[in-house]
Amino acid sequence: MLKTPPLSLYVHFPWCVRKCPYCDFNSHAASGPVPEQRYIDVLLRDLEQAAPRLDEREIQSVFLGGGTPSLFSPRSMQTLLAGIRRSMQLAADAEITMEANPGTIERGRFADYRSAGITRVSLGAQSFEARHLVALGRIHSADETYRAVDELAVAGIANFNLDLMYGLPGQSLAEALADLEAAIALHPAHLSHYQLTLEPGTAFFHAPPPLPADDETWEMQVECQGLLASRGFTQYEVSAYARPNRRSRHNLNYWEFGDYVGIGAGAHGKITLTPAAAILRTVRARSPREYIATVERGEPPAESAVPEDQRPFEFMLNALRLREGFSGATFEERTGLPASTVDVPLGQARDRGLVSEIDGRGWRCTDLGYRFLNDLLEYFLPQSPVRPRDSYTQAPTMESATKRCD
Repeated sequence: MLKTPPLSLYVHFPWCVRKCPYCDFNSHAASGPVPEQRYIDVLLRDLEQAAPRLDEREIQSVFLGGGTPSLFSPRSMQTLLAGIRRSMQLAADAEITMEANPGTIERGRFADYRSAGITRVSLGAQSFEARHLVALGRIHSADETYRAVDELAVAGIANFNLDLMYGLPGQSLAEALADLEAAIALHPAHLSHYQLTLEPGTAFFHAPPPLPADDETWEMQVECQGLLASRGFTQYEVSAYARPNRRSRHNLNYWEFGDYVGIGAGAHGKITLTPAAAILRTVRARSPREYIATVERGEPPAESAVPEDQRPFEFMLNALRLREGFSGATFEERTGLPASTVDVPLGQARDRGLVSEIDGRGWRCTDLGYRFLNDLLEYFLPQSPVRPRDSYTQAPTMESATKRCD
């Protein structure tokens, strides 16, 4: 039976100083001052319009992503969070994360963000090597990352994530490990460690830089995973590593197929309506100008129902990323379908060593399944045929991590 899952809120800030050549998110280089006040007003109006169908459900986490949210002042964030509390029930212990670019942080600003209500920060470090930062089109230096972390400490924000990439143009294994050592030395509570991939629509996709070979990036991944484990970081998702009790609650809700309201230009959402046994996907207009105009006109976001035959794939797309896997009960509650719906594809995947059973109650990826996650997910596509491959011993298909979750 379909049950109401936990609810989160995602707020998108579409502007950045400069568009990075690898970025496929809805971000736009600001040609002048961003329209802070008007955009905050529109965000809150958008949320007010979405609130009635949420039946006063409590929000367990808020994620301010982008783009570059740290282009907005602490006062704007305070106005936004106060407005969220007026429109929605925000849990007393809600995790409130803000993404920040180290190159946009002024002295004392994190203390002001904390006063505004921010409880967690995700810093886009990406690398500590100057030539790699230049190749990635980043506007910050390694020194600015160090200073930003110092500012976090002064502000008393110990719960912070560092985004770090590997498989960079011209990068060696030694350089990838050196980047990771530099990141660990800053004592983050959480690390998002993911491979650079060439996504359609990006500058890198149209003019690919010289990347390390697949076997080299695979070696980077394995060696870096070992280093993280030796330093007390537990991998709980494809690209997410955390110290004890520091997992991202917001991202976990995504991966456990929870619900989330998405507001802001191009923001996506997922809402479960149990009386109608429906799961809805929502999406706001991508263009900041169009988004602002549609909200000011009172127009609702575009929405569509997730058909029952697509729910197993959508669930697995998220749940199989988790190291601990999922239970049959969770599958039933989040999809509204009996666990037996996926018996056949799970059995096929088990026979090929891609998943294993958890005490007869659930399933998780094996190490092999993690290496071939894209192949594994194909088992759950509607009317997917049995995979013809008999073995999975060749070089792995490198999985692209979802950077949006930190």
